[in-house]
Amino acid sequence: MTASTETYAGGNGAGILDRERIIAKPGFNRWLVPPAALAIHLCIGMAYGFSVFWLPLSKAIAGDPDPACADMNLLSALFTTSCNWRVADLGWIYTLFFVLLGCSAAIWGGWLERVGPRKAGFVSACCWCGGMVVAAFGVMTHQLWLMWLGAGFIGGIGLGLGYISPVSTLIKWFPDRRGMATGMAIMGFGGGAMIGAPLANILMNVFKTDVSPGVWQTFLVMAAIYFCFMMGGAFGYRIPPAGWRPEGWTPPASKTTMITTKHVHLRDAHKTMQFWMIWIVLCMNVSAGIGVIGMASPMLQEIFGGRLIGQPELSFGDLSLEQKAAIAAIAAGFTGFLSLFNIGGRFFWASLSDKIGRKNTYYTFFILGIVLYALAPTFADMGSKVLFVCAFAIILSMYGGGFATVPAYLADIFGTQFVGAIHGRLLTAWATAGIVGPVVVNYIREAQISAGVEPGPALYSGTMYILAGMLAVGLIANALVRPLSDKWFMSDEEVASLQAKTAAANAGPTGSFGIGTGGFDAKAAVAWALVGLPLLWGIWVTVKNTAALF
Repeated sequence: MTASTETYAGGNGAGILDRERIIAKPGFNRWLVPPAALAIHLCIGMAYGFSVFWLPLSKAIAGDPDPACADMNLLSALFTTSCNWRVADLGWIYTLFFVLLGCSAAIWGGWLERVGPRKAGFVSACCWCGGMVVAAFGVMTHQLWLMWLGAGFIGGIGLGLGYISPVSTLIKWFPDRRGMATGMAIMGFGGGAMIGAPLANILMNVFKTDVSPGVWQTFLVMAAIYFCFMMGGAFGYRIPPAGWRPEGWTPPASKTTMITTKHVHLRDAHKTMQFWMIWIVLCMNVSAGIGVIGMASPMLQEIFGGRLIGQPELSFGDLSLEQKAAIAAIAAGFTGFLSLFNIGGRFFWASLSDKIGRKNTYYTFFILGIVLYALAPTFADMGSKVLFVCAFAIILSMYGGGFATVPAYLADIFGTQFVGAIHGRLLTAWATAGIVGPVVVNYIREAQISAGVEPGPALYSGTMYILAGMLAVGLIANALVRPLSDKWFMSDEEVASLQAKTAAANAGPTGSFGIGTGGFDAKAAVAWALVGLPLLWGIWVTVKNTAALF
């Protein structure tokens, strides 16, 4: 057997989910891997769109409410079978999603690196779709604790494993375009709600009756659809053999590029200052962005009021119920419009980072973000709807871009051997931001209202300046990120030992081995169409629904 053959030979005795079974062989096209990642991310991305179920579920029990339900607390809401759930009680599922996402990614990131992306994707599908099935039984029996357990807890674990499953794989397949590769996959997580939310609305309208909002049936149908897509993605994963590199590509040699060719072990990554600086970078960028996402709709309504319907003389408090309903529809379009930039920013900024560098990309996020957050109150005072909307569209593009760029940033600093697990631990910054961002926006708003501030630009001015301050903290942290000293990197012998299952020799051959070639051939076109067409449908629906905004 030749050296090159030994390099990509997998263990024929390995199980169908094992890492050894998914080592690519000659003729495999690396452009088949991003669609596999998208198939998983587009499904778990529905986490962003779960609020579509809140209002139907809050009216699941028809008829006049029991007067005793008015005194229901959160604990009794978990077990009641006679009272409708409140939106706030259901909203805890959203919190559970992202807390469990960060925690599960941190806890099982190392396991993912050992077992490979196929097994992680398989478990993710079972947890995410199985959690929806459990949630469906919770709706059928009107047990909120089952909803929390299924969708929130079990589904949240599936989110974490599904989110990080393709990261290290794509970075290894596209060392020449790390940002673009991770941007393609993580773009899918941002776009999942654009497909899932309108699909859920369609299904609920099909299944609803006089006594049921059709939610549990929708959960079961979506779980079945998602399971098929996620399994297709999991079994579509392949990993490159040790020593593989794209045809004609040479790793950058200069350390000034902040791209290392060495590797840091998972056990040491969190001991470095660089890890915690990048943690702060992500946390501040996400805190500012997620705070705006959570309040985008009421913010637009309360700031612009009657201007949204051509009656600038009317403030939000002066509007009738019919007029408030009209501007609520426009604000929903605003939220959808922002989601487009959230998605597009993930691919645009991550791809741009391949050209200008990861550190410079985050400099752009923070400097431009500080300017836009600081100017947002001015745009509101001017009554300029266009400038206000454009500012937040750019802000949300950088929010999404931050998620997509950070895996490549980690690979540049820590190497690729454990980048998936390191990224998993870094996602605890997301879990933290998921609490910090909404708390800052919501509680400051409530404090302003309690102080007698009327709905309008003044209600959010202080919040915007505080969010700009968060970005300033991230800017400082980004400036402190430097290349690691040699003491943190593993030796060549340790790397070779870790790669023993995919490498036949300690310093085996390098090259393409006939793997990764093919470009956008017919097979790749079919794979991309399977994930691209649903995404295009979701974008079309979103664009159609946002037309009223302008």
